[in-house]
Amino acid sequence: MNPMRKVLIDKVTVNMGVGSGGERLANAETLLEKLTGQKPKKNFAKSTNPNFGIRKGLPIACKVTLRKERAEVFLEKAFKAIGHKIKASSFDEYGNVSFGIREHIDLPGVKYDPAIGIYGMDVCLTLERPGFRIKRRKIRSGKISKSHRVTREEAIEFLKNNYNVTVEE
Repeated sequence: MNPMRKVLIDKVTVNMGVGSGGERLANAETLLEKLTGQKPKKNFAKSTNPNFGIRKGLPIACKVTLRKERAEVFLEKAFKAIGHKIKASSFDEYGNVSFGIREHIDLPGVKYDPAIGIYGMDVCLTLERPGFRIKRRKIRSGKISKSHRVTREEAIEFLKNNYNVTVEE
């Protein structure tokens, strides 16, 4: 097989949307740092919504982007937490996969801490092939042809072969 056709994990993004700042967001940040081993970044509200008590510019979430070995280790835990089952609607046409974990205590090796509480999280997996740096680089960036993009079927096959994930309709 051509090595340039191999499907690779580009990144795993873990997002915890809390909906408010303060102590709940601080707890989410410490929890995310404990789970991933990386310092999370705060996300801010893009618009004001008085029904939820959210103003534009307030921190309401935190996220971590994992790459290489850290991404693979966390992905193994995340798939165990959801029982190695993903809905077919979780895949997009470019090979990206998104799924949610309802409670962080579903992850293997994590115990409940009453001081922190229970938080859910969204996990987004981005797949690509070697050579995608051409699209992102600053100098002489170029386009990626449709034949070089990861398709939905290839993403499903990659997860079935590497992580024993079953895709449900």
